[in-house]
Amino acid sequence: MDTAEEADICRVCRSEGTLDKPLYHPCVCTGSIKFIHQECLVQWLKHSRKEYCELCKHRFAFTPIYSPDMPSRLPIQDICAGLLTSVGTAIRYWFHYTLVAFAWLGVVPLTACRIYKCLFTGSVSSLLTLPLDMLSTENLLADCLQGCFVVTCTLCAFISLVWLREQIVHGGAPQWLEQHQPPPPNAAGQANEAQAAGQGAADEPPAAQPAPAEPPAQNEAEPEPPDVPPDQGEDPELEEEEGAAAEDADPNNGAQDDMNWNALEWDRAAEELTWERMLGLDGSLVFLEHVFWVVSLNTLFILVFAFCPYHIGHFSVVGLGFEEYVQASHFEGLITTIVGYILLAMTLILCHSLLQLQVSLLVVVEIGVFPLICGWWLDICSLEMFDASLKDRELSFKSAPGTTMFLHWLVGMVYVFYFASFILLLREVLRPGVLWFLRNLNDPDFNPVQEMIHLPIYRHLRRFILSVVVFGSIVLLMLWLPIRLIKLLLPTFLPYNVMLYSDAPVSELSLELLLLQVVLPALLEQGHTRQWLKGLVRAWTVSAGYLLDLHSYLLGEQEDNDANQPVNNNNNNNPPHGHQNNNNNPAPAVGEGLHAAHQAILQQGGPVGFQPYHRPLRFPFRIVLLIAFMCITLLVASLVCLTLPVFTGRWLMSFWTGNSKIHELYTAACGLYVCWLSIRGVTVLMAWMPQGRTVIMRKVQEWTLMILKTLVVALLVAGVIPLLLGLLFELVIVAPLRVPLDQTPLFYPWQDWALGVLHAKIIAAITLMGPQWWLKTVIEQVYANGIRNIDLQFIIRKLAAPVISVLLLSLCVPYVIAAGVVPAVGVTPEMEILMQRRIYPFLLMVVSLIGILSFQIRQFKRLYEHIKNDKYLVGQRLVNYERKAGRGSSVPPPNPVAE
Repeated sequence: MDTAEEADICRVCRSEGTLDKPLYHPCVCTGSIKFIHQECLVQWLKHSRKEYCELCKHRFAFTPIYSPDMPSRLPIQDICAGLLTSVGTAIRYWFHYTLVAFAWLGVVPLTACRIYKCLFTGSVSSLLTLPLDMLSTENLLADCLQGCFVVTCTLCAFISLVWLREQIVHGGAPQWLEQHQPPPPNAAGQANEAQAAGQGAADEPPAAQPAPAEPPAQNEAEPEPPDVPPDQGEDPELEEEEGAAAEDADPNNGAQDDMNWNALEWDRAAEELTWERMLGLDGSLVFLEHVFWVVSLNTLFILVFAFCPYHIGHFSVVGLGFEEYVQASHFEGLITTIVGYILLAMTLILCHSLLQLQVSLLVVVEIGVFPLICGWWLDICSLEMFDASLKDRELSFKSAPGTTMFLHWLVGMVYVFYFASFILLLREVLRPGVLWFLRNLNDPDFNPVQEMIHLPIYRHLRRFILSVVVFGSIVLLMLWLPIRLIKLLLPTFLPYNVMLYSDAPVSELSLELLLLQVVLPALLEQGHTRQWLKGLVRAWTVSAGYLLDLHSYLLGEQEDNDANQPVNNNNNNNPPHGHQNNNNNPAPAVGEGLHAAHQAILQQGGPVGFQPYHRPLRFPFRIVLLIAFMCITLLVASLVCLTLPVFTGRWLMSFWTGNSKIHELYTAACGLYVCWLSIRGVTVLMAWMPQGRTVIMRKVQEWTLMILKTLVVALLVAGVIPLLLGLLFELVIVAPLRVPLDQTPLFYPWQDWALGVLHAKIIAAITLMGPQWWLKTVIEQVYANGIRNIDLQFIIRKLAAPVISVLLLSLCVPYVIAAGVVPAVGVTPEMEILMQRRIYPFLLMVVSLIGILSFQIRQFKRLYEHIKNDKYLVGQRLVNYERKAGRGSSVPPPNPVAE
């Protein structure tokens, strides 16, 4: 026993315990690391900034040691003094944060709005009365909201200009800005000529490129002429950067730079400038200076980038006599400002200083105009599908021009984005080099902003026109022509019913929100959808390749490359060394893909990758047949997508609603889900077939059990809980606000369930983002288990039963009180109705008050402990870990250790 006691040492300092410094065992750890000194543990906790053992994860516990003269209860004067101190601190923080909110949410947007209105009033009196207008209290909320929009626009413009400057600094200025600085007659000049020749060849059609001097024999591995651009030589911009780097390497320049550079000061400035300090959330008043600079910067941007272009455009429009046409467009301010920008651009181009405005206009055209054109073309080509006409679109535009333009732009942007995503999927299947005419967004050298800067205007115009032609032709092929065929073959199938009825028992708006927020995301998030599409594309490509003898051209063959290796080695048309196959690169960001999708029609520079292929006989004729086959396939696929889901959904919903018309959004969603489940079931069965009958039966049993569990969980979690939650929301919030006391509220369970699904989704998202508590732990565990490892007992016991119990109590207890207890008391009928209609909001008020009171009680307890610790706490003692079945601690109580 003595030997064991001598072996007890501290696991940090490796010393034994003494009377002044005893050993503790504060965690679950055993053996040689069981004991530790309190001083050693405190030092380690300060160093590691943790409150638990890093090995056993047990949280250390300390018991406070108070002064012997501490009374059993704190005196009233101590409590009042601490309370006054806390209240003073709270008031000080309240004043400070009120000042911060008033400055950033009141002064800044209000100043921006009032200055904006003053400048665009067009009278001198508005400038003279600007100080009084700044202090006016009329339309404060509306002006603040409008000012927030103005400030957001100016800050985005400022950030864009700073980012554009960085692009210019790193990528160099365009050639038309550097014409006054000709390169020296060396390799760089030759590289410029080679690069210009390469760019010209890349922009020409394949037929315009020079043919090889000696045509190769048929059925030999031959690189495609468009895949291989001429050698562009060295990059002159790279040589210029290397020259600049060599100049920077000069010791004199380096010494001069060292004199002007102080890294310590810059690091200190970076550490001091934080978001808390910038916004004033750190308690200092430095943010007032930032407020002043934001107001000044906003005023400057309004004056330079809005006031001047608008008035220049206004004077030009009035001078040219186009004022009536501009007013008839319903976008007078926007068109007038664009005219002003164009005039400024033409003027500044002559002065060779328009770079940022040129790129801004190109961004507006490519991100704003092009998706808008696509959206309107999609709408025009689909008018017959909804039994609409151009007259209807004209009326809707006149009634709400801004909303109409935004919706069409949004539809066009979605179309462009999914087109670019489909091109990326094609590149994963096809041989590198097949899509030579489409820009590869996975190319790391692809920088759309640098192309906007360096390429001339006519190149951008040509790309824009070609993009409009290609995207418009695809819309004709996959939308307009299928609609005409459907009307010819199935005269009663169209039009789709998309009318909204305000008197319908089910709110279309709520169901649309349910569909867009729950149904479609759940379908699109399934990982099999993209694999299925990729498999279909690969199967079509293999079939077309073997039918037309273009398998090597479309997919490439490794064995053919090995068999024809001498031919490939002797081929002089290999791509430059700088171009490699980047098909395995990660997909680009969504913003970059949208920004550069319609520029991807023409290739600029060399191909991203290349693989040789066999060129069969009558190759051009086979390519024409391939394009025709592709158009027919796209047409058939579009016909199937436009008819099969809607037809299936109509047939299934007819058993529920009869012959009544339903919004096609719901029939299409229902049919889409049924088709998806059918395809999923067929693919699973096909994957099980080679494993034998026994394995299939076992898997069928497992999947049947899993499906039954999933249905039970879906019934409870996605059925009962949303229904109760939506009904409670209707009784607490909607009915008291919308239905007067002299009217009877009507409840629609289907609508309440749809709204309850949205509310449940929002509550679950907020719970997962909030602090750790039992509901968050349960939801995280359910997500972690997934559908395959679903635990029905755990979900019912930990999630469904508590939540349903709380919701049922919230619904039933007020109803029993209002419909059973109140009439028994003998009150008037008016009072009974008032109690029945207002008891649920009263319940919400009572629960809120109880929550506030409990929070205040906890805060008072914390304040009480804080006052007691400040005045009477003298130290803390480490608490030993006590096992439930073990003996008590043998360590003697140590002396108090002061903090």
